[in-house]
This record gives sequence, structure tokens and C-alpha cells, in this order.
Amino acid sequence: MRTRLLPLLIVLMAGVLLALGVPLAVSQAAAQQQRVVVDRIDDTTRFASLAQFVTSRDEEEQSLVDSVDDERLHTLRTELARYQQLYRISAGVFYRDSTAMAEAPQNWQLPAEGELYDAYESALLGRRAHDPAQVWPWQHRRLAIASPIVRDGDVVAVVVTDSPTGALRSRILHGWMLLAAGELAAMVIAVLCAVRLTGWVLLPVAKLDRVTHDIATGRMKSRVGAAGGPPELRRLMRSFNEMADNVEAVLEQQRAFVADASHQLRNPLSALLLRIELLGLELPEGHTEAESVKEEGHRLAQVLDDLLGLAVAESSGGHLDIIDVAEMARTRTTAWRPVADRADVDLEFTAPLDGAPVTGWADSVALSSALDAVLDNAIKFTPAGAAVTVAVRAEDDSVALVVADGGPGLGDEELARIGDRFWRSARHQNVQGSGLGLSIARALLRQGGGAITYDHHHPSGLEVTLSVPRTAPVPAL
Repeated sequence: MRTRLLPLLIVLMAGVLLALGVPLAVSQAAAQQQRVVVDRIDDTTRFASLAQFVTSRDEEEQSLVDSVDDERLHTLRTELARYQQLYRISAGVFYRDSTAMAEAPQNWQLPAEGELYDAYESALLGRRAHDPAQVWPWQHRRLAIASPIVRDGDVVAVVVTDSPTGALRSRILHGWMLLAAGELAAMVIAVLCAVRLTGWVLLPVAKLDRVTHDIATGRMKSRVGAAGGPPELRRLMRSFNEMADNVEAVLEQQRAFVADASHQLRNPLSALLLRIELLGLELPEGHTEAESVKEEGHRLAQVLDDLLGLAVAESSGGHLDIIDVAEMARTRTTAWRPVADRADVDLEFTAPLDGAPVTGWADSVALSSALDAVLDNAIKFTPAGAAVTVAVRAEDDSVALVVADGGPGLGDEELARIGDRFWRSARHQNVQGSGLGLSIARALLRQGGGAITYDHHHPSGLEVTLSVPRTAPVPAL
């Protein structure tokens, strides 16, 4: 869930930062250019004031060629030359017919088109160029500013400047780099905050998921401990614990009822079997009905014993300790070998190659009882002349006990149902049993954090794997 929530938060924060940063970058570039424009306007205004005195002397419309030595015109030209030499900015004063009154560099002329000419034309109409197009760092263009020179209400000439924008573009780019660094720092802080926020929000969810899995796998005493998070999730955790308490109480009542019923029915059933045996002594020989009734009675007694064992297995807590699983499996295999011999089944145990102990955490009584249930089931369904093998292997975080038989095996649909209470394959209804043996084995293993799984055994048969953890299970919070 974090992998979905965190990218969403990051995208949203990046969008907010971009929404704030892009207008700020544009505003910053506009402010930098506006400073340059104001400076150029001030410069053109000063040159226009100097040129005003020059044009005021042309009252008799004598040509400028005759007044080239005029002191004011000389001053204007000198100022323009110094200005161009100092700032590398081309500047000039041009009459309405585009002829130059004074210019720097020398012989500089107005272009026939372009931004500079448009500024000149705009100034001839009496409008000062104060808002030229924005210059961006990737544009290698110049900045044109024009101011009109007005005499007696008419525009008689125009002062124009043609500025390079290298320094302006560098300042804009530098400002953008600082802004990007600030945005990046803000993004890093936002990501860290998002990680903490998602961790804070999802911590109760993770605990709920872990405890739900524990309960689903049979560890009914798991509960959600105190954790941070939003108030709604804290209320959900409290409600979940209350629900788990109620479910555990109901299951405990159910197990107590099964145990009590099994125990209470066992005594009258035993008395009934005894009376049947006494009655059978008085019947003539060859009477088969009494034997059938007695056989069904013993079968019912076995079902009651299995029900009682299942109830005890589900309610009792395991006493976990580190045990040698290989040695325990060897001992139980040896104990079941006479039973296998009577059924003409070859029971084999495969020890680890190095002979070293294979240790795991389990309740030794519960694990041996579960292995007994699996071995009983395997020998029962294995035909004469076939084999049942028991192997122990150490895996990364668990120890596996694998019991493989040579029986008829189960189909895929049957394999999904094996281990359910009272379920038996339709092909095996004539085999003695209650259908509770593997359910008891699963309940016993769950008490210690173990598991039981089933798979096909090739070329035929069933493979049952009992697994227990190699390290002590961490108690649920």
C-alpha cells in the first residue's frame, strides 16, 4: 500500500511545487528584464535631453553637416561613444527619415526590419518602448529600447539603444538555478515528510494485516498492540481486538462443547460396547450382526476420541523449545515400522547426508503427534508392496519433514480439501478412519507456528510436508 500511496503524494507535492515554481521563475525573469529596461529608458531619456538642445538650434533648417562642430552635438556624440565603449551597447539618435544625428559605433544604421526598427517606429508615434518581449536564457537576442525626442509637440527624432542580453540571461539563469535548488530542497523535505506521514498512517494497517494473518493461520491469541496513526485507525484497531476476543470466546465455547460432549458420550458408549460383547456371548456362533454392531461402536468410539483430541489440540498452547527434528523423526519412524510391516509397507527414513542434528523450534509432543497422524494416514492408504519415505531437510528459515507415500494419491480438487474436518475422498470411504487425523495434525502444528502442506508425489501417491521454524517465533504485539 505504501508503494501506491507514497508515489501519489510525491506526484501531488511535485505538482504543487511546479505550480508555485514556474510562475515564480517567470516573475523572476520579468523582474530582471524590467531592471534592464528601466536602466535603458533612463539612458535614452538622458540622451534625448542632450539631443533636444541640438535640435533646438535648427530653427533656420540648416543642415546638420554645417553644424558638425557645434559644441552640443559634439557632446552628444562623445557621450554616445563613451556609453558604447563602456557598456558595449549600440546607441544612436535618428531623425524621422532614419538618418543619424549621432550614433555609436560610428556609421551604425537602423535595420530595415526587426525588433529595433519596430521600437523606432513605435517611438515616432510618441510611445516609449517600455515593455519589450521577454528574453529567456535560451534566446540569443538583443534588447531594443527607443524614446522619442519631442519639440513643440512633434516627434522630431528618436533615441534608440540596442543592448546585448548575455548578462541579463546569465542573471536569469542564475536566479533560476537558485530557485531550482530551493525547489529541490523543498522536494526532499516534502518526500521525507511524506515517508514519515505514510509510515505513521500505514503502521496500524501493517499491524492489522499481520495480526489478521496470524488469526487466519490459527494463532487466535494474536492481538494488535498500541500504535500511532490517525484516530480512525486507532478506533479500528480497538474494534478489531474486541472482535478477535469475541471470536476466540465463541470458538473456545465451541471447543469446550465438543470436548465435553465427546467425554460425556464416551462413558455410555463404552458401557454400550460392553453390553454388546456380553450379548454376543449368548448368541449362537456364526451370528454376524453382533460383530457388525460392535465394529460400528468401536468406530464411533474412535470418532469421539478424535474429536476430543482435536478440541484439546486447538485449545492447548504449545510448549516451544529447540529440538532435534531429525532425531525425533527417526524415533517415530522406528516406532511405526512394525505397523508398516504388518501392512507389508516398506517404511524408510532418510537422514541428512552429514548426519548433523537438524534443529527447529516446536512442541516435541505436538510435532511427534502430528507426524504420527501423517504416518498413520500414509501407511493406511499405501498398498502392500509399496513404500512410505520420511525425509528431513533444513531450509532457509524452517525445517521440513516430508512424508511421501506410494498410494493412489488425490486429484487437484481433492488436494485442495484435504485436511478439512471429516472430509474423506469418495474413493477411500471403505478405509477405516474418521477424517480428523490431518485436522488434528494441522492444529497441533499451528500452536508452534508450524504448517502442513500437501502435494502430488510422483509417480503416484501423496506428499505431506510438516514445517517448523528454525528460530523462535516472534510473539504478536
